[in-house]
Amino acid sequence: MIEVVLNDRLGKKVRVKCNDDDTIGDLKKLVAAQIGTRADKIRIQKWYNIYKDHITLKDYEIHDGMGLELYYN
Repeated sequence: MIEVVLNDRLGKKVRVKCNDDDTIGDLKKLVAAQIGTRADKIRIQKWYNIYKDHITLKDYEIHDGMGLELYYN
């Protein structure tokens, strides 16, 4: 289990526990359940890299305690 920190830069910082073999789509579902937004309205990125839904966290080399950016579409 790893813990990922997502910041939307609007004052909301979310900590989510997930497995490193989960996909970005699974992470979006966990975040959506925690903040009360639909998963298809969430975009997760780091700098200018927008993460695709079907690729795993391990493939993107997302580790425990890593911070990601959370945007709303």
